[in-house]
Amino acid sequence: MKSFEIIDEENSLSIGVLLYYEREKTFIIELREGLDEWNAPLLLTSYVNKGILTIPRDISKLWVKERIIPSGRQNIQSILKTHHLKEYDEMKFLELSKGRCSQDSLYIEKLNDLPAFVVMRQARNLTNCTILEGLTVLCFFADDTVKKINLTDLDYVSGIDKIIDNYALFSSCKIGTGGYFMTFNDSIDIPCGVLYDSGIPIPFKPSEFLLFIKNNLADTTECCNLLECTRQNLAYMVKQGQITPVIENIKGNIYSKGDIQKNLW
Repeated sequence: MKSFEIIDEENSLSIGVLLYYEREKTFIIELREGLDEWNAPLLLTSYVNKGILTIPRDISKLWVKERIIPSGRQNIQSILKTHHLKEYDEMKFLELSKGRCSQDSLYIEKLNDLPAFVVMRQARNLTNCTILEGLTVLCFFADDTVKKINLTDLDYVSGIDKIIDNYALFSSCKIGTGGYFMTFNDSIDIPCGVLYDSGIPIPFKPSEFLLFIKNNLADTTECCNLLECTRQNLAYMVKQGQITPVIENIKGNIYSKGDIQKNLW
């Protein structure tokens, strides 16, 4: 990850921080507290007016694209050759120009360490998430908070209706870049801040949840040892509905130890 301070040269003002995740080619802008519609970048004033200082990835990327040579420029191949670039890369062009453009007096400067306000906000970023029954998701955050959120309560989030109406889309749930959002099919994002503020706290830590998984799941070999039976016997019990695999795989299933142990009673 690369990080850059966004500076307003004319007003000698630090606007915020631009984060760039190289592998995913994702941009995130973290604006500083205290900005208003007069000193915030024009594209981002609507977010500032709403009190949103962590800018979504699509808008952050749009801010970058407005400051660099467009990919559709007629002589783009000649420009790439001049700068010894094999392909069009938004971040490389932004670095070449130091983020300057004719629209304003902003520029970027590379950071070695993240400012404290960014680190503090990232404590509320996602570290894990999983879908549950009833259009509910379980979210784990960097500050060791665990929260449960019903997506039907987030009807004000753009695209949430598509997720609610499409179980396959709902099932595609995963953490977005840097834990800044939860994404569905990598096309509909829910900011981590929305999830954090809307969720119902669950009184256990992510480490406790992982410990539960570690201590309560067993592979085929361990199950056969617990039941003192062969793999054929175990397969028969599964077929009869006595045991239900948690995860089915051609190389071997994963089972709940509780489900196995009840067959010992």
